[in-house]
Amino acid sequence: MKKLILITLFSTLFIFSGCDTLNQYAGAINQTVGTPSSTEMSLGLKQALEFGTNYSAERLSAKDGYLGNLAVKILMPPEAQKVENTLRSIGLNSLCDNVITSLNRAAENAAIEAKPIFVNAIKQMSFQDVSNILLGQQDAATLYFKRTTSIALADKFRPIINNSLNKVGATRYWGDLTSRYNKIPLVKPINTDLAGYVTDKAIDGMFIEIAQEELKIRQNLAARSTSLLQKVFGYADRQK
Repeated sequence: MKKLILITLFSTLFIFSGCDTLNQYAGAINQTVGTPSSTEMSLGLKQALEFGTNYSAERLSAKDGYLGNLAVKILMPPEAQKVENTLRSIGLNSLCDNVITSLNRAAENAAIEAKPIFVNAIKQMSFQDVSNILLGQQDAATLYFKRTTSIALADKFRPIINNSLNKVGATRYWGDLTSRYNKIPLVKPINTDLAGYVTDKAIDGMFIEIAQEELKIRQNLAARSTSLLQKVFGYADRQK
């Protein structure tokens, strides 16, 4: 008899527990349906963009954030690739590797400075910007950031990168390399603005990372980590 009572009690608890779970699940689903208000759309999109830009800046600012990522790794300037090939052919691989490493370290040192610039751009978004990005093409947010932050990023990055290049000796190594090459008869002189080149490549890499984060939040349901993101981007999905 006691055994029967216990079985009945556990069965009842299981049923009620199951009902609670189902209710919670149904609630979660309800959060993703319906049309979000303009406030919810603004908050949801800005939340997603702040997550994505912060993560991108932090990842790229870590050691090997650029150097260890083939999608954004900064190589020798195109006009110097012939020089690099020549140096490597005579066994000076370490010299070339050191230059490339220093270029990427400089970009990594600057990357974290992008966070407040992106935050400011997000705060400045109008509702029309929010709507255009949310319902726009897959890289609409990335294009918005390119349009609104590129100048500020360059202004912020360049002095940091210039200082970093000097600190690690890259500017001197680069000067030695190009001056020797430019003395070769009949070659086209190399006049690369190294700090400018690294700044441009660092910013390009930042936007590549942001584009990946944007695509993730648009396509990967698991990346929508809050109920607000689920509702807002669920709505965007249904508008396609």
